[in-house]
Amino acid sequence: MFDRHKKLEISPEELAVIEAALHTQSKILNVQASAGGNTARRRLNEVKRVLARLSAQKPAETRPRCRTAAGWFGRTRTSS
Repeated sequence: MFDRHKKLEISPEELAVIEAALHTQSKILNVQASAGGNTARRRLNEVKRVLARLSAQKPAETRPRCRTAAGWFGRTRTSS
């Protein structure tokens, strides 16, 4: 079987632009899909899949550090 994957040389800045554009596209498709667009829902799933692959393949140092488990309480200080 032929390998159809090609390696692209993309700078971290270019990757950030692509990722931001895909996030914007997913928001637009989400609105269209909520209005009943089956094609938009299908495309939204494709965009989400690509975003997940980008996130999984990003080097660890470029991933944003966030603590999802702490939520709101992680942002507040305790007074003593």
